[in-house]
Amino acid sequence: MWFQTKKFNIICVGSASKDIFFPTSEGIIIETPEDITATRKIAFELGGKYRVDDRYEAVGGVAANVSCGLARLGFPVASYSCIGGDEMGRFIRQSFNEEGVSTALVTTFPEAKTDLSAIIVMTQNGERTIFHNRDANERLVVEKEKLRQAEWLFVSALNGAWQQNMDAILAAKKDFDCKLALNPGQHNIKEDTGKVMTALREADVLLLNKDEAIELLLHVLPDASTEDLNNELFLLEKLASCGAKLIGLTDGKRGAWGYDGTEYWSCPIHTRAAVVDSTGCGDAFGSGFLAAHMAGKTLPEALRYGMANSGSVVGFYGAIEGLLTSHEIDTIVSAITPQRLR
Repeated sequence: MWFQTKKFNIICVGSASKDIFFPTSEGIIIETPEDITATRKIAFELGGKYRVDDRYEAVGGVAANVSCGLARLGFPVASYSCIGGDEMGRFIRQSFNEEGVSTALVTTFPEAKTDLSAIIVMTQNGERTIFHNRDANERLVVEKEKLRQAEWLFVSALNGAWQQNMDAILAAKKDFDCKLALNPGQHNIKEDTGKVMTALREADVLLLNKDEAIELLLHVLPDASTEDLNNELFLLEKLASCGAKLIGLTDGKRGAWGYDGTEYWSCPIHTRAAVVDSTGCGDAFGSGFLAAHMAGKTLPEALRYGMANSGSVVGFYGAIEGLLTSHEIDTIVSAITPQRLR
């Protein structure tokens, strides 16, 4: 039998984009508790024009953000993404090189536009609303053989012919004995819940925010009550019963929850400074949580690492600047105290 040493601890499959941030205090926040998957909304005057004092630019996209987070924490990582043959694509490739993320699996389509997100950030609370355009990553084609190099596969919101890409990823997990961390996007859940559930059954780690968990279980358990869907332990239990082995569930300022099939834990947020921008805090949680698990740490330790990373990122615009190194995160986690629930 032929053996090959794994080149990467992990390959992160999904999108890479350029993010442009527009901070403003002009929007009006509207409470809509009757809409369980969108309980707060933002409004601007129709036809209005608003000036922002400054703008910020950064690499974005879930796979890119998690790749950078894991690289900062010392893991050999590659991003399996697509970019266009434009200035924004060159910006992303250069940023990956600076962060120590391998670009061996980044494909450039010369005729395509690099994915772009315009992000409105409310300066009152750091909450953001994202408008995104996908072009290059709609052309993503995952080749199973290229995944042979990884011990772990992290799969985020897939674009393009994403069902076929998911099939290739699941085949690589089986054929190359990879482990799978899954973070499906809402569009994946809405378009083909069955395909997401097939992947979830194979997931060694499942990372979701509460809205995504509710969206997924609404398809699987259409008769579930609003009370149950608002209960984090109910969500964790049902997701685990679908096959996920380890779950990290986030809900913004309310913190995070985890379940490993035996113990339920919760963890409060832990910010290092004032919240500037919440963009990427879920991805930072994911890279911290996953890094701890890959290093053999316990569930409460993984929650600590996730919360430390996300609590640092929210102090900066964008999803990259506030990511922690392994030394920095080790100096923070002792101040974070998860609680075992049952």
